[in-house]
Amino acid sequence: MTQEPTDAAPPPPPQQPTFDGPPLSLEEELAAAKAEPEAGPSIETINESLKDGLNKCPKCGSTDVSLRGSTGQLVCHFCRHEWQEARVEEQFGLGDGIDSLEGTVIASGAKDIQADAADMLTFKCEACGAEVVVDTAHALNARCHWCRHTLNVNQQIPNGAVPDAVLPFKLTREEAIEKIREFASKRRLFAHRQFKKEFVPENVLGVYMPYLVIDARAESHYWGKGEVQTRRWTEKHGDNNVTYYAADVYQVARQVSFTVDDLTVEGSAERLDFNGAKTNNIINTILPFDTKNAVQWNSSYLVGFTSEKRDVNVEAMKPVLEDQLLSIGRSQVRGSLDKFGRGVRWEQEKVDVGGSRWVSMYLPVWLYSFQQESNKMLHYIAVNARTGETMGSIPVSQPKLLLAAFTVGTFLEGIAGAILVAAS
Repeated sequence: MTQEPTDAAPPPPPQQPTFDGPPLSLEEELAAAKAEPEAGPSIETINESLKDGLNKCPKCGSTDVSLRGSTGQLVCHFCRHEWQEARVEEQFGLGDGIDSLEGTVIASGAKDIQADAADMLTFKCEACGAEVVVDTAHALNARCHWCRHTLNVNQQIPNGAVPDAVLPFKLTREEAIEKIREFASKRRLFAHRQFKKEFVPENVLGVYMPYLVIDARAESHYWGKGEVQTRRWTEKHGDNNVTYYAADVYQVARQVSFTVDDLTVEGSAERLDFNGAKTNNIINTILPFDTKNAVQWNSSYLVGFTSEKRDVNVEAMKPVLEDQLLSIGRSQVRGSLDKFGRGVRWEQEKVDVGGSRWVSMYLPVWLYSFQQESNKMLHYIAVNARTGETMGSIPVSQPKLLLAAFTVGTFLEGIAGAILVAAS
């Protein structure tokens, strides 16, 4: 739901602080700094039917289950029955009540990560009683060494490994290989010789990347200056023509209330780092994902794929959310600024987040990596495993680029010379 932008009053002048009593003692300040913030409301998304660690086929009871990529459904390898978990959108009402959100609502799989949370979990096999250890840092399922049942980590542990929901792979490995080959072939002209020699798209890996999916209700405010051109003229200075203009300058203020549904931000600190020296943040460029089709967590969806744990908390991501909301708000008010022909320069802005809802989710990516030996830089090609959107970085040959630049420059210089000769 979006409301039309309205004029906003200029920001009030700063007020003098009021006297609230004597200052706190050092001990009181330290105690206040250490105090934990009050916990907000939560949504429990635990899959109760799988809490014993056994993901059984509803038809025959076998635990030999994995994802069939071509259908996005779980398949039993014993009786070939296919099914899928419930969509979280309907199961937990995650698409409802966005315009009435209050405070920060955090789903159970998006709660704060505990630094001392153990990666090693011990399960008691419900089939035979044996104890099986699962290292959640590397896998979320293991096979019982006695009865061969597959045990799955479906309980939400506070180490970021188990999200609220998972969006299953849709593109098959063969389709991803073709996408990667097509992407690279369009850039082979300037590609590094080593890359062309060692390019093996069959080395692609399927990986689930951690994301936080956010619903929010917000109101943003903007203050700045807009210009309306009144006249324009050109004067000659020597051999040069200089254009001047006159404009009326106006104070401009706007505010807009809006909601966002399923805003997607990275749950990995490394992917949030936009340092130009890093090449693995290209995952951002293959958004969006059809998060409305995400299903309730079941680690069987991860069989045959790798995954990366979430390592950032909701509180740390709030500034990222606010930046994106400000950007959305700017686009919302743009239509009301047409009369300022020379544009508007915003000098001050703020956003008030009335309510937000945070859900952690695994999103599927096909990933190809290549290391350039000359500078030890890793290059990646990523494929959105739902839409097929593909983006990446490919090492280029500097001599080829220089040769191309020199050739183009020489060609343009020749054309310019021919024009001058013809003119004379």
